Amino acid sequence: MEYIKTKEFSKDVLFIENVGAEVDRITLKLRADMQKVLKRRGAVVGISGGIDSAVTLALAVKAYGADKVIGLLLPERDSSKDSKILALELAEKFGVKTIEEDITAALDGFGCYRRRDEAVTAVFPEYNPMDYKMKIVLNQGGSGHNLPPLFLLTIIDSAGQSKSEIIPMKEFLQIMASTNFKQRCRMAMLYYHAERLHYAVIGTPNKHEVEQGFFVKFGDGGSDVMPIAHLYKTQVYQMARYLEIPEKIIKRTPTTDTYSAEQTQEEFFYQFPFAQMDLLWYAYENEIDLDVAASVMSMSNDEIKSIFNNFARKQRTTEYQRANPIFYKD
Repeated sequence: MEYIKTKEFSKDVLFIENVGAEVDRITLKLRADMQKVLKRRGAVVGISGGIDSAVTLALAVKAYGADKVIGLLLPERDSSKDSKILALELAEKFGVKTIEEDITAALDGFGCYRRRDEAVTAVFPEYNPMDYKMKIVLNQGGSGHNLPPLFLLTIIDSAGQSKSEIIPMKEFLQIMASTNFKQRCRMAMLYYHAERLHYAVIGTPNKHEVEQGFFVKFGDGGSDVMPIAHLYKTQVYQMARYLEIPEKIIKRTPTTDTYSAEQTQEEFFYQFPFAQMDLLWYAYENEIDLDVAASVMSMSNDEIKSIFNNFARKQRTTEYQRANPIFYKD
């Protein structure tokens, strides 16, 4: 979609003028890559009831046919019940066979929940997973300032009362490392089914997840091909409507579906509504003049500059996640 870069920067710069042509381009490439590069017989897609996996599944069906696509549901103890309901509705809509693999026992074996709860209890001694839910959020005031954003740990009791504290680095790293077992366990299960069927794993990350580092290395970042990795979030929604993704999925607030308390992707990582973030990221990566970006976004030059600095910081700090293994040679 290089043609969008020829447009003047405006609030409609990311609008795909011919969605059908873009869908056809992606599906033709998926088909060619499967036959000539991957040399597999079909596709496995992890479906979560979210917009990205829904669009990815629909593209895979269009590329290979429903009989050559498996939709894999991978719930665990903290998963939302809505995820399974919506994933099954999606699979029925596109005529895809599903397999459900509950990974709770595997995560228990890894010590995922125990290690996470140990770190949470170090911050909130009263916390226990039977009486509380937990999540990690970003301080929302950090997006327009030059200081790095702060991560807050929030616990919520059975009465709905919440408490938040800045997480010390030791506990933050332990919580993240523990919960990353979830994505890595899902990746392992995706490849189990892909390998037994001689299929390929089709990844679901969008452009922001890849370029801003909102994925787990060798977890949801592990796949054979990522057909929507070039699409901004608003473009994913535009494509979803063209592909006739179920309305409940389109209207669902994107969540991480990782912690026991409900957590949106915006509060955990992005800090902006997607329509705003897409335009800011486009301006940043295409080096749009500060004056122009500020005018279009109705912000000050200083705000835009600070946001761009935070984007650059986010790319630097997540570069490790996008890096390939270092191969030594003679």
